[in-house]
Amino acid sequence: MLNPFDRYALQKAIELKRNNNAKITCVTMGPPPAVEVLIDAFDYGADYGVLLTDKRLAASDTLATSYALHMVARHLGEFDIIFTGLQTTDGDTAQVGPQIAERLGIPQITYCEELEVVNKKIKARRVVEGGCQIMEAGMPALITVANSATPLGHKKFADVAEVKEFLRHPDERQKRIKTVNLDDINADPKRIGLVGSPTVVGKTWKIGEIGGSCVMFQGESLQREVEELMEHLEQDEREIGEIINVQR
Repeated sequence: MLNPFDRYALQKAIELKRNNNAKITCVTMGPPPAVEVLIDAFDYGADYGVLLTDKRLAASDTLATSYALHMVARHLGEFDIIFTGLQTTDGDTAQVGPQIAERLGIPQITYCEELEVVNKKIKARRVVEGGCQIMEAGMPALITVANSATPLGHKKFADVAEVKEFLRHPDERQKRIKTVNLDDINADPKRIGLVGSPTVVGKTWKIGEIGGSCVMFQGESLQREVEELMEHLEQDEREIGEIINVQR
């Protein structure tokens, strides 16, 4: 499925495409069925898609994933902006986007809500605690899009119809959707997968729900209910005071 956070990134790319006559290439890493994610992006207005699929990618952590994806970017050649979602819905690390930028040696603006391109420079507003920052960066650059940005719009009938049409023709499909493996992008197998991942999940388990306690006061009148509540609070206060005295 198209990661919910990536949907915001796709929307920003679509907005930029409409305002600057740009082309969108979507990249995903996963098993062969992940091509459906690219087709979904086509329905919204993406132009090209690249699927990185290789069994050796299994168990890649964020460092290995960012290495593989930055090698795809190098393989594709020149670009102006890379948009990524803020994070995934499983790991929630928000590390892959910034790591790709560092590997490519390009500027990055994270938690971006709004942006525009003026005179070949990116002017963006990013979310920070308690407010926002207005930033400027040259291109190429990497932008991670906050989930407070504009949500992904609805699919347009014309885009969906066009996608259905080109999928019927193998030559056109091959032209629009490219499948690559680690050898195609000249990636080092020792830097991906389990062997290239410095972090390993040793164990996972489900933490049970923490239940709360609730006391209902049902007196004969509102006044009596308030009195019972106050008595209860006073009793709690006395018990807490006793605990503190014992600890001292």
